Amino acid sequence: MSQVIPLGPAARMLTTREAALRLGVSLRTVQLWVEASILPAARTPGGHRRIPYNAVEALAMSMGLDTLTPEQRRAEVGAEPKAHHLPPDQARAATRPGQAPLVERAMRILLVARDSAWLHECATALEVFGATVSVCTADSGYVGLLQIGRQPPDLLVTTLELPGMDGVEMLWTLERTESLGGLRVLALTSERPEALQARGGLPTSVEVLPLPVSPEALAIRVGRWLLTRQAATPERGLHHD
Repeated sequence: MSQVIPLGPAARMLTTREAALRLGVSLRTVQLWVEASILPAARTPGGHRRIPYNAVEALAMSMGLDTLTPEQRRAEVGAEPKAHHLPPDQARAATRPGQAPLVERAMRILLVARDSAWLHECATALEVFGATVSVCTADSGYVGLLQIGRQPPDLLVTTLELPGMDGVEMLWTLERTESLGGLRVLALTSERPEALQARGGLPTSVEVLPLPVSPEALAIRVGRWLLTRQAATPERGLHHD
């Protein structure tokens, strides 16, 4: 967490806004990463949060970002966005009479578990849904938070027994930073309910499923979720020819 430290003129520190611009994420995401100790942060005597430049650059490199400086990235953000227009025939095809333009995308699913073989088997089992879903994986709570910060999923499936930051800490970090809003979460654990409560429990929006869960059983559970989404918003659910 943040602590008060003196910052001399030679200290290379960034504001949270500069860090967000450099990493291509929101201020809320930078806050989430600071809360999870993914990014170290300090507070000036005046109470302003500062993040070491080197730490931001190291995270940028791990995320595969380019080497733009914060000044260059601010210049890009300040530029006027280019408008993109569909040709008239495509625009007509994308709009149904009496309805708003139809925007379709795959449902994003993030799987978090320490067992890489199980993650691979689950991702393979979910291939039955084809282009309806887009599956990403993470092997720890820290990596899961990075993935969520870069592109929030529609469904998060996580085991609670994770290396480093466990699933309980990851979910409470998301809850504290309001990142669970609108996110469906399935937590998989072999712990008994009373043992889980002794660890502080889980946010009320999280649904708990007891382990073991086979990849096929998880795919069935995800299928039910997709059908529920389809019933609520047909244009964003499963599509059949």
